[in-house]
Amino acid sequence: MKYRDYYQILGIDRKASTDEIKKAYRRLARKYHPDVSKESGAEERFKEVSEAYEVLRDSAKRAAYDQLGSNWQAGQEFRPPPGWQGGPRPNVGGFGGREFSDFFDSLFGGLGGMGNMGGGFAGARGSPPPGRAQTVPLEITLEEAYRGGNRAVQLRADRNASGSAARTLNVKIPAGVTSGQKIRLAGQGGGGGDLYLELTIGAHPTYKVLGRDITLELPLTPWEAALGGKVEVPTLGGSVTLNIPPNTHNGQTLRLRGRGLPGQPPGDQLAVARIVNPLAESEAARELFQRMERELPFDPRAHWRK
Repeated sequence: MKYRDYYQILGIDRKASTDEIKKAYRRLARKYHPDVSKESGAEERFKEVSEAYEVLRDSAKRAAYDQLGSNWQAGQEFRPPPGWQGGPRPNVGGFGGREFSDFFDSLFGGLGGMGNMGGGFAGARGSPPPGRAQTVPLEITLEEAYRGGNRAVQLRADRNASGSAARTLNVKIPAGVTSGQKIRLAGQGGGGGDLYLELTIGAHPTYKVLGRDITLELPLTPWEAALGGKVEVPTLGGSVTLNIPPNTHNGQTLRLRGRGLPGQPPGDQLAVARIVNPLAESEAARELFQRMERELPFDPRAHWRK
């Protein structure tokens, strides 16, 4: 088993303060996080950095580690000294699957720092491991996606982590976000890791979202569809005038360029024509429909007989 110099891994002095340890960890975690890093061996380096931080951030574990002395060199063969009692055994707290080195296991019992991490999110059953990115779903309105804005996001306390408490973060939502995009909050996850808010645009009573494009059904009277004309159409940026070409058919899509969600390029708004017939509830209305039947030789099912 190889000795690990946790101070060397984080690039700090053995007398570094807690703030210096946290600052070094955050810098390296951002550099080597496997979700974003293009560095060779980033995942392994990220694990080393997380393990070093797990020990040095905890005063009891750090004190136990420092008992080994400063004469060890990274990579030297290592065995715990006789009678080694190690540091505090972690409280597993319902979270499993954390990967630490044999060196860590030999010193701290092989359970990995699962307890007392604080700040569980979105109903997580146990405390998140240090430095591991967390993803929390966040539903926003279509108007928020279009205009952007600020949202107060409450993160529920982790009942299994001592001293944890609910937190509220003020999150800036950029204009033009789409479902599936993530907002990164550096250092706001458990143990100083990053927190990602995965966005979902909620259902809207008027519009549907397709990427950056927005669709809505456009009701038209038979004469508007047949003769054409101008109608007012709502958009997220306000009402606009839309030209209806003559002989517009049911289901035809009319495009308002650049009226979708902002972006490079912005999306479009698609108005899908839906022809709505008036009800024949009066004698005059029935006579008008009968006249149309006589004077407009139109068979919408003619193609079936071809």
